[in-house]
Amino acid sequence: MKTKILFVSILLVQQLIAQSYQEIHNKAIVIDTHNDILMKSVDDGFSMDNDLKGKTHSDLKRWKEGGLDVQLFSVFCDGSKIDPFKYANQQMDSLDAVVKRNPDKIVKVANTKELLTAVKQQKIAALFGVEGGHMIENDLSKLEILYNRGARYMTLTWNNSTDWATSAYDETFTQDLKHKGLTDFGKQIVAKMNQLGMIVDVSHIGEQTFWDVINTTTKPIIASHSSVYALCKHQRNLNDEQIKAIAKNGGVIQVNFHPGFIDPDFDEKNNAFFNTHKIEKDSLIESGKDDWYIENYMYRKYNEEAEAIRPPLSILIKHITYIIDLVGIDYVGIGSDFDGIILTPKELDDVTTYPIITKALVEKGYNEKDISKILGGNFLRVLKANEANQY
Repeated sequence: MKTKILFVSILLVQQLIAQSYQEIHNKAIVIDTHNDILMKSVDDGFSMDNDLKGKTHSDLKRWKEGGLDVQLFSVFCDGSKIDPFKYANQQMDSLDAVVKRNPDKIVKVANTKELLTAVKQQKIAALFGVEGGHMIENDLSKLEILYNRGARYMTLTWNNSTDWATSAYDETFTQDLKHKGLTDFGKQIVAKMNQLGMIVDVSHIGEQTFWDVINTTTKPIIASHSSVYALCKHQRNLNDEQIKAIAKNGGVIQVNFHPGFIDPDFDEKNNAFFNTHKIEKDSLIESGKDDWYIENYMYRKYNEEAEAIRPPLSILIKHITYIIDLVGIDYVGIGSDFDGIILTPKELDDVTTYPIITKALVEKGYNEKDISKILGGNFLRVLKANEANQY
């Protein structure tokens, strides 16, 4: 009898937790600052208003299932792309076409006022984030064109440096750099972004560039998809002093889901996976397949092995709580990198699974107000601070 009562009590507690986290999630404005579906739209012909389950992490229907309210769509290409500004506009065109076809489901917004209206109407509020300053082709007028099309942040570099800013990759691995950090023109770009109301994004930039940004910007910044260096020593992550500086600046760190940025053991496990299948991998390389294709193909083919190297959800949550413990609840959010990564933490299979993060935060003891800040409130504050005096 006592065992039965205990079992019923446990079930009731579980039901209360489930009800609690789902209510909190539904009430919050859930914002993801980094999703790469536009790259797949242009390169692979996927349209996000179709059912893309099994092909991508994201589509319109699944965003609603996951309770997402606001998506910042990454406009991305690597440094080898010819005419990157033209390609950026093609990606923006692909979203504009979806918005035009689905006015009842998704709308582009220019500021927080329009964003809040869209959320109230139960539509997904869409904005762009340009991932890589090379896409403006050293031209301030092109920066302004992208802003006018809806870009509300720009990552100053991708892995490749620009003529005016050095990347984390190059500052870590490249010898004899022509310059390190922001040049005078780089500082002009930061000032122009501040003037426009376009958030400066420090994900991907080198540490010298980071400190030059901190000393130049007059507005709060973001790291749109970065995690904690102290927990996973990858050059893309932020060290404690950088995290403190972002908090002092009033900015926010949007934690990235990529296993290689959150799990310190992932690279070793991932290398072992590919070493096991080295002959097959080498054959794919010889046939001209790129890294993205090879990883996607082999993770799918050897699904059970790939599942085994995915980090647990708890590791992602640890990055969130680390930032909170270091600088406070006001400086952390979510920048998933869905559709820009292939493997994700366990349980976070696609965009329908955002509520699992809320559940984990409830179980950690965070209250509704704090969770609402993490899920979107902190980024919303930074967005509004950047557009001050804009309307």
